[in-house]
Amino acid sequence: MESLWTKGVEPPEFPRLKGDRTTDVLIIGGGMAGVLCALKLDELGVDYLLVEGKRIGGGITKGTTAVLSAQHGTPYQTLIQKFGKEKAALYLHANLSALERFRSLCEHIPCSFEEAPSFLYSLYDKAKMEREAAAVRSLGFDAVFVKEPPLPFPTAGAVRYDGMAQFHPLKFLYGAAKGLNICENTFVTKLSGTTAVTAQGRIRAKKVIVATHFPFINRRGLYFAKLYQKRSFVLALENAPQLHCTAESAEESGIYLRNYKNLLIVGGGDCRTGAKSGGFDVPRAFVKRYLPNAEEKYAWANQDCVSLDGVPYIGRYSPAMPDVFVASGFNHWGMTTSMVAADLLTDAALGRENDFAPVFAPSRSMLRLQLFANLGATLLNFLTPTAKRCSHLGCALKWNAAEHSWDCPCHGSRFDKGGQVIDNPAMKEGHVD
Repeated sequence: MESLWTKGVEPPEFPRLKGDRTTDVLIIGGGMAGVLCALKLDELGVDYLLVEGKRIGGGITKGTTAVLSAQHGTPYQTLIQKFGKEKAALYLHANLSALERFRSLCEHIPCSFEEAPSFLYSLYDKAKMEREAAAVRSLGFDAVFVKEPPLPFPTAGAVRYDGMAQFHPLKFLYGAAKGLNICENTFVTKLSGTTAVTAQGRIRAKKVIVATHFPFINRRGLYFAKLYQKRSFVLALENAPQLHCTAESAEESGIYLRNYKNLLIVGGGDCRTGAKSGGFDVPRAFVKRYLPNAEEKYAWANQDCVSLDGVPYIGRYSPAMPDVFVASGFNHWGMTTSMVAADLLTDAALGRENDFAPVFAPSRSMLRLQLFANLGATLLNFLTPTAKRCSHLGCALKWNAAEHSWDCPCHGSRFDKGGQVIDNPAMKEGHVD
């Protein structure tokens, strides 16, 4: 399986760390969030260093569908109920500001950026979509309820956001990374205070930003309880319609769609990493039913970190680590959220106030139903009798026949057949022998 985005693009190369270094701000992780943090610090003239364990953009970023929208899967009516109208509005406008920042940067970075309205649709619940449109309008954005969105299947209605966009994520990332202070193939094995330990040397920093998708420091922040990971399964199709929009289902594990040039991207089948439900059968069944003449050209899967309450964790890693900051739990919306994270974390590292910071603070309440689901899944897997264990916290691994990997249902670590880490938070190899 191969992502559409890796075809026909040449990644830039950055050196491996050699010896000890000092810097004002260390960024760990070279995905979209990490590179955008580096870009912002570079623009501000701040001394920084970004280190990536493998190659930049080689993890979750290469699997995104790269939709740039503030119309996130968590309906704003739910955010209003959980947090109140003021914080829901801040969440919305943080992501709208992120979209505008992408729009500005893409004027100078060739990355197939194009505007496209986005639709949140429901197959069954017209009233829910009407309520969602009204909720968003109450927050200051002109969302519109649409009876018949331009989709190749019937719906009960949808919410339309105008002025949203889409792009090629790796073309953007590689263009943004040119000239930045980056070391690749530099894997951080330990963080001691604000000193990072690698096989090539130690990096002493005043501030540290952890942008590793899933936070790797287990003893602080309780991220192993606050997060779990989901797989999502994506097809790119030839001989399929041009929608001239992006679309996402309001139903759990529903279908999402966008075009890229002559291809239609169709995703769905979302399931907790390590679960047997979902998978490629879901988007393929959709294509067979509604797009029978389409031809599958690419197929890949990606992984999302899901927070307890649908809002990402961006801010101080934990109260006990005042100089270390984190960005994680982006749910299904890693692109605009990465830009939000770049603004929040660079401001935090520089000691500057940011009006959006309280909405995303990792220190907010953990008392959500999802917490107990996460803890229950972990306990169940601890008690599963198998020799194949995850090197992260010891959960039982499940064989993923579709992707030929060993997956951890607790926290989402994945390993190849030989035991090499594919996806974190696991950091050690050789667990499946």
